[in-house]
Amino acid sequence: MFQSILLMGGLGVAIGTVLVIASKAFYVYEDPKVVAINDELPGANCGGCGYPGCSANAEAIVNGESAVNSCVAAGDDVALAIAQVMGVSVSDSEPEFAGPGCYYGKDDADMEYKYLGVTDCRAAALLFGGMKVCRIGCLGLGTCVKACMFGALSIGSDGLPKVDQEKCTGCGACERVCPKHIIRLTSVTRRIMREYTQEECITPCQRACPTGIDIKKYIRLIREGDYGGSLQVIKERNPFPSVISRICPAPCEFNCRRLLQDESVGINNLKRFVCDYEMNQDMRVLPYKAPETGKKIAIIGGGVQGLSTAFFSARLGHDPMVFEATDSLGGILRKAIARERLSMDVLDWDIEGVRQMGVDIQTQTKAGTDFTIDKLLKQGFQAVFTATGGWDSRLARGGVDQSETVFPGAYLLIDLLRSKSDENIKISSGENVVIAGGGASVPEAVAILKENGEKTITIILRKQMNDASFDSFAMDELSKVGITIIYHTGITKVMGEEGQLTAIEYADLDTGKKQVMDTDTLIIGSGRFPELVFIPVKNDEQDINEDQTETTEPLAWQGVELQKKPDANKERGLLSNQDAISEYSSAVAAINGGRKAAAAIHNLMYGIEFQEPSRFITEQTLLQDVFSLNNVDIAPRNIMEPAQAKKDSKDNFSTGFSEEQAMAEAARCLRCGLVCYEKSKVIG
Repeated sequence: MFQSILLMGGLGVAIGTVLVIASKAFYVYEDPKVVAINDELPGANCGGCGYPGCSANAEAIVNGESAVNSCVAAGDDVALAIAQVMGVSVSDSEPEFAGPGCYYGKDDADMEYKYLGVTDCRAAALLFGGMKVCRIGCLGLGTCVKACMFGALSIGSDGLPKVDQEKCTGCGACERVCPKHIIRLTSVTRRIMREYTQEECITPCQRACPTGIDIKKYIRLIREGDYGGSLQVIKERNPFPSVISRICPAPCEFNCRRLLQDESVGINNLKRFVCDYEMNQDMRVLPYKAPETGKKIAIIGGGVQGLSTAFFSARLGHDPMVFEATDSLGGILRKAIARERLSMDVLDWDIEGVRQMGVDIQTQTKAGTDFTIDKLLKQGFQAVFTATGGWDSRLARGGVDQSETVFPGAYLLIDLLRSKSDENIKISSGENVVIAGGGASVPEAVAILKENGEKTITIILRKQMNDASFDSFAMDELSKVGITIIYHTGITKVMGEEGQLTAIEYADLDTGKKQVMDTDTLIIGSGRFPELVFIPVKNDEQDINEDQTETTEPLAWQGVELQKKPDANKERGLLSNQDAISEYSSAVAAINGGRKAAAAIHNLMYGIEFQEPSRFITEQTLLQDVFSLNNVDIAPRNIMEPAQAKKDSKDNFSTGFSEEQAMAEAARCLRCGLVCYEKSKVIG
């Protein structure tokens, strides 16, 4: 008996000792903050935060890699509790929702075959891409509904997914399982930032619109009598709708699918109708904004592009300020458009709409004279964008009697050429001069620089050697005087410190290989300064000024080009076919340039990669289409009455459709998809 007790006691002591040693040897430390945060999280493990589960997100929050309100499945109370654990405050976050992008269910769309297989969209997509004729359309089998853990999705009577925004958390589970990528998360920021891709159901008219307005949606809302909602859709992508409705060349109407049957829908006239309605009601409709970020942005130029950049930046939650050299806003629109075509009252109405979005404006403030880019950055602006317009804008504001420089060390080639005959035009060049582009004027520009005593001159051309604009004799002469010519290359970035340009980055247009060259003077062969986003550079010895207070530390900066669409021609670098070389071809194109600038500013401030461009829709993209219409009744276009016929109207801006005409014209819209369209109902 005693031996048994001794044996068992000894065994217990031995095992206990082993367990103590093991607990010490294999101990895994758990951060009490991680444990506390994990206890607060709902445990849904939906992946909406971008991490594989709640535990991983808790660790990321503690490590500063995820925000305290990053859990999309939880409410504000959970975010506040996590913020209390971390000892920080909660910033507002923008809600995201699932947005189905297909408009014709299986009963309304043309079908290739009847599917009787497994009730899962992924299985159906394996069979020739699905049963629909449309290659990108929703298959309607409810895979996204099953993936939603919050009951926010259901299949509607039309066979398409419907989203309950009250329940949708924006976790993205539906987006991840959809084989067609036709259901996606959407928000104000996403709609501003993203370019259209080949997976999206974009109509022919919407693809043709330079601003990309959802045309069928705003026409549908007119049809339903929701004029305010229609304006909301228009202002998603266009801060100057009243102006554009009067002067737009309307490329959308040349691509309207109704042209296959009779006449295009009066798209621009319908836009004009709701804009006139807004002005006559004197009740401005403003689009939605993202929560405030507190980031200050400077935009140089108060023309259409500059004001559009400010408008979209404000909608992204930032604090934009426009610096305009003259005493009035609107740029070339105020100077060059006939008053009979564009009333200044209309222009001022739209400009006031930009102001009301939260845009600050300073007039009679000129870049290079009243301020410099480096000083703006040192004053706490997180980014500076240049939208100074082309040569016509400069003529209109009387700025041709002397040279202009928007950013340090940069001049236009035309000013250099004029400096030879006009002593009032002075170019201050340094030791390392780069001429970008210039064509046949390059030899003359080199001769002027040589007369001024410059020794190191480099010419950067986008063309190949055999396509250069100057002949072989000129090339030989340039070589004799020690000029370096770099062919088939584009400048992608400019760099400097304080008020000095120090270097440029250029890329080979074939290989994409980038190199940096010391540069203190850049001569640009175009009619305008390039569209660049200037941001401060963080290095080992300096921090970016995040608190928006003026600093006296030396500042390094860089100017980055806007994102370009992929093209058959290599489009990277300044002076490409996608760049505005002087004025934009139309005001509506300048508006889209402003939206792209706002997106680039946002990405660069936050260190976000630009959208992957390989699937962007370009002019060269071959998309599925239809070339004839079936079961569509002929309906003549409604003709807008001449303005003279309405001169006695009691409404100040009623120069377009009447309400009856607008309703009739909106009814002509076919509510197109990629290949689907609304067919006439058969009676009897």
